[in-house]
Amino acid sequence: METTGQQFIAGKRRSGTSGEQYEVINPATGEVLATDTLAGPEDVHEAVAAARAAFAEWSRTTPAERSEAMLRWADQLHARSEELAQTESRNAGKPIRLTRGFDVPGTIDNVRFFAGAARNLEGRASAEYSADHTSTIRREPIGVIGSIAPWNYPLQMAAWKALPAMAAGNTVVLKPSELTPLTSVLFAETAREAGIPDGVLNIVTGSGPVAGQALITHPDVAMVSFTGSTAVGRQVAAQAAGSVKRVHLELGGKAPFLVFDDADLEAAARGAVAGALINSGQDCTAATRAYVQRPLYKTFVERVAALMDGVRLGPVDDPDTDMGSLISLRQRDRVAAMVEAAREGGATVVRGGRVPDGPLGRTAHYEPTLITDAAQDSAIVQQEVFGPVLVCLPFDTDDEAIHLANDTPYGLAASAWTTNVFRAGRASREIQAGCVWINDHIPIISEMPHGGYKASGFGKDMSAYSFDEYTNVKHVMTEITGTRHKSWHDVIFTSR
Repeated sequence: METTGQQFIAGKRRSGTSGEQYEVINPATGEVLATDTLAGPEDVHEAVAAARAAFAEWSRTTPAERSEAMLRWADQLHARSEELAQTESRNAGKPIRLTRGFDVPGTIDNVRFFAGAARNLEGRASAEYSADHTSTIRREPIGVIGSIAPWNYPLQMAAWKALPAMAAGNTVVLKPSELTPLTSVLFAETAREAGIPDGVLNIVTGSGPVAGQALITHPDVAMVSFTGSTAVGRQVAAQAAGSVKRVHLELGGKAPFLVFDDADLEAAARGAVAGALINSGQDCTAATRAYVQRPLYKTFVERVAALMDGVRLGPVDDPDTDMGSLISLRQRDRVAAMVEAAREGGATVVRGGRVPDGPLGRTAHYEPTLITDAAQDSAIVQQEVFGPVLVCLPFDTDDEAIHLANDTPYGLAASAWTTNVFRAGRASREIQAGCVWINDHIPIISEMPHGGYKASGFGKDMSAYSFDEYTNVKHVMTEITGTRHKSWHDVIFTSR
């Protein structure tokens, strides 16, 4: 059991000062991984003060200097990759195969990308847009960024929050979920080992109502970046509005998965199962609503059920385990309740829909679940489940497919499966989502943006587009003729 503090403030690791004790649990086993004291408002104040003090130096470093520091950081993370993978697996209940193959290498790649992107902050070309002035654009860091990350991808979300902000010259106070703080603190420790100055990246592990609210409303925090549920995102936006902070929100999703009648059925079925079950379905871009054109519908349902039958639940440290647990017993019970409500409402549970038997049933595991016959306006179709649950429904026409895809409040991600280039083009144009995959679902890359439409929020993570969130754009206009009398002066002066 780890007892080292889960706060990282001004380059030092320590415990919080709220007086509220908490335990970090491995949800796949129930094992206590760490005990500590949560951060309170005073810890948040110290972290913000450290970030504000560090901003003066960090914001003035050259892009090349920030880039070199971040490349060293990537090397430190690579050197500790197995430690990070093991810690992420145990803290979040993820199979070790997922953390070794996705979470950790994806994070390292993100660091390397932003090390390069730091040297490529671009604006409109300098030019004489007015005959007697030269105009230039400066992109300048905003200041202290208050970031709040969720528990589903603790390490990657810490990176998505911190990296573009730091690469642009900002400093960061990151609040991870108190359920999953362990790799966020390791992330900050490796930054210090790489030579990134103390105070540039700080971690405060506390509850949302206490530490989160103190961070959002702090007068020295210039911007808030939040990833989490839409309901909490609305609260964050309301709290930040009081001090007119810039806000970046990456919120919930309910991704549609459209399968047209000319699709490769086996590829689509495998894609649906992988896209629905990755990270036990605790992914805001997970495939959750499979709409299948009627000629393929029955066969698709049968094939998805068969593939789900082959998914292996087991110990997360076993490389043969395919799917881990949910984050907590509370989340498992929430998912189970939503499935049971769907069943009571007339839906058919084709596969799964229950807590597994044996030892896994005493932990946060839930079986891969396939549901059919649900009503389009039912909660299981409209609301985010955040568990290993896929709903499959038929459609008849292409118009109906696009309508159904857009028929939720969310718009984070979607996919369309077809061999017809015109259908693919229409889906990519008309589906209201920040990302539309064609004949795949889930892959992300550091060079491309991630962010949503509608109730899925606004702003971008990853890619150079994220710099739009973390920089102020300043217009500098320089008079170039030396003439004392300007033509526009005539609106004030006459011929005098």
